[in-house]
Formats: sequence, structure tokens, C-alpha cells
Amino acid sequence: MTRHAFDPQERDAVYRAIRERRDMRHFAAGEVPEEQLQRLLQAAHQAPSVGLMQPWRFVRISRQALRESIHQLVEQERLETARALGEREDEFMRLKVEGVLSCAELLVAALPPGREAHVFGRRTMPDMDLASVACAIQNLWLAARAEGLGLGWVSLFDPQALADLLALPAGARPVAVLCLGPVDAFYSRPMLEQEHWTEARPLDDMLFTDQWEER
Repeated sequence: MTRHAFDPQERDAVYRAIRERRDMRHFAAGEVPEEQLQRLLQAAHQAPSVGLMQPWRFVRISRQALRESIHQLVEQERLETARALGEREDEFMRLKVEGVLSCAELLVAALPPGREAHVFGRRTMPDMDLASVACAIQNLWLAARAEGLGLGWVSLFDPQALADLLALPAGARPVAVLCLGPVDAFYSRPMLEQEHWTEARPLDDMLFTDQWEER
């Protein structure tokens, strides 16, 4: 343990937030106070980013009609995804995959236009802008869990249709619809495990030494 380490209680709290974070689909009544929302967004804004380009933009959805339009886009893609799953279509349709209409706050995370100007760290890996936005979302997720709020990442939408709906400028790209708000309870395990859709794999299956190992 180095002298820069947090004290044990602080350290345990960090690991607890990581361990108990869940991709939430079920939300309860209630609001997210403005001061609390700003704390969460500030946590997202403090994420690392390649070349310090900070390629995250957040659109806060305040109009109910717009929220309903986003829900329609998600529902359209849910049906398309179900059809693409073939024999698991009916099983997928029984899953709850979003909380767009029931969450207290709805946010859209997007990449801005003009990203090609940022070369530092992206010359051979241009998708590092997307990785940076993912870091910001994870910060938001962990901070929300520490504050007792649920967050769900919805990726079931046509990006161009959502970009048009939100009047994003040319070159911008929506990445995630984020449902945020109070919940009655956090899932004890990832929801897709609880619903027997899939099982999480252990770290040992994903950890190699020196070179890729086929197992």
C-alpha cells in the first residue's frame, strides 16, 4: 500500500460502488434535485479523455413530448432487435430493456462534431473519442450509485434518427440514452443474469499473460 492510498473506509466505498453498480431498468417515483444532478454531471465531466479532448456532450431532455418520441425510437429498435435474435425473439420481448418513460431524468450522451481535429492519441485509434465518452458515463454511473440513484444505459435506437430528433449538428453522434432516477431497489445481480438471459464470466476467462490464449 502506498502513501497515496485512500484510508480503508474510503477505499471500500469506491469498490462497493463498482461492485453494486447496476444497469437499471426499473425506476420509482421521485425527482433528482438540481444540486444533486449537477454533482453527478460534474463527476462525468471529470472523466479522463484522450488528449484532454473531453468529447462528451449531454442533452438533458425536459419536454415530455420529446421523451415520448425518444421512447418511440427505442421501441422501434427493440422490435427490430427481437426479430434479429431469431429463436430468442419471444424471450427477448419479455425482458424490460429501458426506463425512458419512468425515470426522473433523461439524458442523451453524444459525441460532438469536429473530432477529426483531435489527433493526439487518435491517429491510429480514432475510436478513442468513444472510449472517452464511455469513461464519462461510467463516472456518472458510479456517482449515481454512491448517491443511491439508479442509471440505465439504453443503446436501442437508430443513431441518425435520434440525432435528427435532437437537432444535433452534422458530424455529431448520439452514443447513449441515459435513464436516471430513484429506484425501489437495486438488482442483487445484473438484471440479465437474474432473468436468465446470460451469465457473467469470471475474470480468469479474460486475463492472459504475454499473448492471447485460446481456451
